[in-house]
Amino acid sequence: MSHKVYITNQQHTVKVPSGLRILIRRSCHAVLEAEKFEGPAEISVTFVDNAEIQRLNKQYRNKDAATDVLSFPLGENNEYDINQETGASMLGDIVISMERAMEQAELYGHSLQREVAFLTVHSMFHLLGYDHENGGMEAVRMREKEEAALIQLGLPRTVSYSQVD
Repeated sequence: MSHKVYITNQQHTVKVPSGLRILIRRSCHAVLEAEKFEGPAEISVTFVDNAEIQRLNKQYRNKDAATDVLSFPLGENNEYDINQETGASMLGDIVISMERAMEQAELYGHSLQREVAFLTVHSMFHLLGYDHENGGMEAVRMREKEEAALIQLGLPRTVSYSQVD
């Protein structure tokens, strides 16, 4: 099963550590595997700075603030557009503020790699249709699934970790 994860760096604020792209790919694969996703999938991941993620957040969510990650799912109700050339389901786009990820890693006292892996896993569940906006059971289930994926990656969530906004 070949999933494709396209990673683009559009920021120069934070140096992208070596091995981070591999970890992001592993994070995407772990979620797809856990969810028993059928057929090949395509995901795009873009690194931006705080100014750019704030612009996107305002444009698409009407929130004029920098955030850590934005998910742009392409599918609805488990229906995805298929890339005609590859036959892969196009799941959508993940946009990560490397600047904010660095700030949060320092705040929580863990590595940038771990922070970015968490944000990727979190976003992947959004691309697959999970939502935590309304809280309740769905938010709890999403957190449990994130936790399971991170454990599989060898990155269990630290106790001090607060929920992303």
